Amino acid sequence: MTVNSFAQFVTVLIIFVIVLALTFFVTRFIANYQKVVGNSGSNIEVIETYRISPSKYVQIIRVGKKYVSIVVCKDSVTTLTELSEDELEKPVENEKSSASFKEIMDNLKNEFKPK
Repeated sequence: MTVNSFAQFVTVLIIFVIVLALTFFVTRFIANYQKVVGNSGSNIEVIETYRISPSKYVQIIRVGKKYVSIVVCKDSVTTLTELSEDELEKPVENEKSSASFKEIMDNLKNEFKPK
């Protein structure tokens, strides 16, 4: 009876891993599909978004060669001002840490080690 129980456990585990992998790949496919469909035009681009409340956002968008700041609310969109390209600050790329998980854990261990 234990061999039968073990076989059932392994079967359920394999099915779980297959469903998990299938979910992962379907989610990636849908995300890539929406990205392609959503960005089909090249004349409108959202440059930056800042949330000012749960349902209100300030956005900087590029429409053609013009930059415009807008407020997006639940039921309305309001234009704030037009911006020139000189007024925009380019985002600074953060350097990604190349430290491995083991190195990070070793540093934490050393930091909290009793002296």
